[in-house]
Amino acid sequence: MSKYQEREKKKAVGLVRNSDLFERCRGGGKFLKKNRPFVLSNGNYNLFKQTRTRAITYFKENKISWWRGGENPTGHTLSSQIACLNHLFAIRDNEKEVLKIAQIICPDIVEVLKIETDDFSPAYISFEVVGDNDYLNECKEEQKLTRGSLFTSVDALIYAKDEKGKKYIFPIEWKYTEYYNNQNKATEGLKNDPIKNKGETRKKRYTDLINSSNQLKSKNHFCYYFEPFYQLMRQTLWAEQMIRYSEKISADDFIHVHVIPQENSDLLKKKYICSGQYMEITWRECLQDQDKYRIISPQDLLANTENAELKNYLSKRYWNTRN
Repeated sequence: MSKYQEREKKKAVGLVRNSDLFERCRGGGKFLKKNRPFVLSNGNYNLFKQTRTRAITYFKENKISWWRGGENPTGHTLSSQIACLNHLFAIRDNEKEVLKIAQIICPDIVEVLKIETDDFSPAYISFEVVGDNDYLNECKEEQKLTRGSLFTSVDALIYAKDEKGKKYIFPIEWKYTEYYNNQNKATEGLKNDPIKNKGETRKKRYTDLINSSNQLKSKNHFCYYFEPFYQLMRQTLWAEQMIRYSEKISADDFIHVHVIPQENSDLLKKKYICSGQYMEITWRECLQDQDKYRIISPQDLLANTENAELKNYLSKRYWNTRN
């Protein structure tokens, strides 16, 4: 367990016991077959009260899976899916508020556009977004893309236009306490079956796409199969294919947004085995155009929100490092 994750668990336990953030919902919920004090007994209370009912309905009506394939919100207070929703769902239908976020990502943005791909409740931010089609060769026979599990998706998506009329998609990957080991996903299962294994399947899916990418450097294949770069690689390919082929969201360019708390040094300041460098340095060395990748903290992303109730909630639950 990382130091940051351990600290956030202790903070969460204190908030569950001593604050009204979870409306007196008790801890001790089950996670990985064990009852844990930082897991709420009812996952619904893990969501910001102002948007709880709407967020649950949004997931249900749009057929989106909750974290780990669940049918209901997890009670795990350190879930990054929950953190993303708690930061962004309350403002998703407020054009002015979403524009402020878009302008933090790219100051040239003058307008945000409604994302019409949600069958239920389309707005200016969409969650757990997959492609129109299987752009990354991930579906098996007769499979269909599903949102929230199994296939490459982005935690949130913003669609925007700059002052020259150029349209962008902003795929957002949200991290909270995540940190990663040194597993090479290109060799997974190789010892048991040298021909048919998960690693070989992954390489067959993505190798040609990486080699033809305008953004990913093809010489960096080794790095692309270690987390968090495996996920970033797939999302970069996803964004490129969406711009090339999507009929539902017509865009000219993208900026890949990586939201990470500054305090998560176990993710940001680890020296990764594939590069010997920190996370941001490693990933930037994989990219052709540095302007297409933006790393930012949750607090900085929401710095200009005028939703006082939301800001107060986020400050108490996530941003206050002294709890």
